[in-house]
Amino acid sequence: MFRATLWLYKLRVRVDKFLQVARLIKQRKYANQACDRGYILVNGKRTKPSQEIKPGDRITLDLPGGRTEIEVIEVPTGKTVSKEKAAGLYRVLSE
Repeated sequence: MFRATLWLYKLRVRVDKFLQVARLIKQRKYANQACDRGYILVNGKRTKPSQEIKPGDRITLDLPGGRTEIEVIEVPTGKTVSKEKAAGLYRVLSE
């Protein structure tokens, strides 16, 4: 039972951390601020920085520079990932 719970836990990551690791927002503090200001939507709803996301979730970045919608394909397992792997964490749906 414990191993199954631990395995499921690794399939989720905080939205602010995902945006930073996927290189969509440069620093985690800016991702926090964007969430607090309502610029980030997860599955069409405003979100807090601590919201956990999983593969299949849709994230909308409604930033002053433009609106981008992505679909999460994979969540990162470590603190950082390579630039090539970061591009494979999500799929752009619209820009």
